[in-house]
Amino acid sequence: MAPFHLPFLGKDEDRLPDGVTHPTWVVLDVTGPYPERQPANPIQALLSREDTLEALEARVEKLRHADWLHGVLVRVSEFTAPPATAHAIRQMLARLGQDKRVVAFLPQLTMTALLAASGAGEIVAPESADVLVPGFAVQPTYLGAFLKKHGIEFENLRIREYKAALTRFSQDHMDEANREQLRAYLDGLETAWARDLAAARGVGEDTARAWLRGDLTSAHAAQAAGLITRVAYEDELVGPGTRPLAAVLDLLLPHKGNAKAGRVAVVSLVGTIVPGKSRNNPLPLPLLGGPQAGSDTVVAALKRAKKDDKTKAIVLYVNSGGGSALASDLIWREVATSEKPVVAVMGEYAASGGYYVLTHARHVVASPYTLTGSIGVVSGKPVMREFNARHGLNPEPVGNERALMYSAARPFSEGQRAHVERGISEVYDRFVSRVAEGRGLTPERVNEIGRGRIWSGLDALDLGLVDELGDLHAGIERACELAGLPYDAPTWNAAPARNGPLPEFVQEAARAAQVTVWPFGRERVLTWLDQEIKVR
Repeated sequence: MAPFHLPFLGKDEDRLPDGVTHPTWVVLDVTGPYPERQPANPIQALLSREDTLEALEARVEKLRHADWLHGVLVRVSEFTAPPATAHAIRQMLARLGQDKRVVAFLPQLTMTALLAASGAGEIVAPESADVLVPGFAVQPTYLGAFLKKHGIEFENLRIREYKAALTRFSQDHMDEANREQLRAYLDGLETAWARDLAAARGVGEDTARAWLRGDLTSAHAAQAAGLITRVAYEDELVGPGTRPLAAVLDLLLPHKGNAKAGRVAVVSLVGTIVPGKSRNNPLPLPLLGGPQAGSDTVVAALKRAKKDDKTKAIVLYVNSGGGSALASDLIWREVATSEKPVVAVMGEYAASGGYYVLTHARHVVASPYTLTGSIGVVSGKPVMREFNARHGLNPEPVGNERALMYSAARPFSEGQRAHVERGISEVYDRFVSRVAEGRGLTPERVNEIGRGRIWSGLDALDLGLVDELGDLHAGIERACELAGLPYDAPTWNAAPARNGPLPEFVQEAARAAQVTVWPFGRERVLTWLDQEIKVR
């Protein structure tokens, strides 16, 4: 390819070249983790400093409709988002490329950075670029031996063999069923990556797969293999007619949606599903840390969207590995009874209870990189009998033995274990029936692909667990189609109406301060996926 130069910043950054009234190129920085939506709660939104996909897409759409703009240089640096988010950014840049020339500049050639940048027509890296294209892998840490060494064991009752939610606490190693499903999931991710990069670079899928086995170590090697377009430093691309995005914000007209026919509500379900109100625990603790999606909060948001006269369709965005079986079922009911069409969109995770809640959505969209499925149930508890004995602690039970069934002081008795197993079996049967009814499958087929097994979004499409591969943008378009709205109908983030005697920020602070030993309230039956599956 012949060398090219972008009309970028010159010595005098405040002056455009003679005869040029508007910048012809804009620099768009893509960096960070990119959560999907801005928090609907105004206090959370105020405190949040992370850029979101929602905000990025709004900027991209404004750039796309700027008639004075020729092209966009996208700098993808320190990109820490998961593959599903990278795929969504890829789709954004591809839409931008329909109207503008898009060039991506990558100092780090990583799996996810390349995936995000593959929506651009051209990919450039400096000669010194870090090249890390090793495929995908996970490395969960098993705590069973560590806990036992300190006198703590873990009861783990599960349905069925692939349900690994509590195994890292109860076991000291990965069992073969879990290893099998993780390998299949990672194979699905690498297949999706190879297809996306092959399509972007105009090569065959086998060539793209060879990049993962090619031991590429330099930008020049990546260019020779066809993975990138050119090796160049950023200053070699720049000229006098470009400005950073922040310098041209006043030139970008707001993209107004067509509000005459109605609008689409987006309800977000992010984090572990728990009873009660949504909250967030910033402490990085097993079981406890991170966002928690409360059933009361999510149900109230859905109710508000259903009652809003202007709202004609609802998009339920799910990024959750599930949690409480009860809370998941309450949210499911609100989706299942909606007279307005509900389209579900999966983020990084939509597994176990995160899949349960969306089984009766009218249409389900997943990223090829989504971790979904995990149709199974688990229950358990820590057992601290040895720990207590070592430290001179002696819990003395009085009263009905079953009332203390979930006490950590002693293991389940045979009768208690049979009682718990019967309960989780009933929940599993209900889960299977929900999936079968919502997805038009037989219970036998759901059980075959269930049993707690995880799937990539790519595999889930083939199995009939989802309807389409795409992102939130695609989900909103499907909602518009189902409601008879134009594609440019406005969207809004639905949240519960403000209520309560205390100021909202006080309520939020009080909920954030709640730290409990068990995040699921009194309920012990879980449709939950342990989210320690972090793809690298």
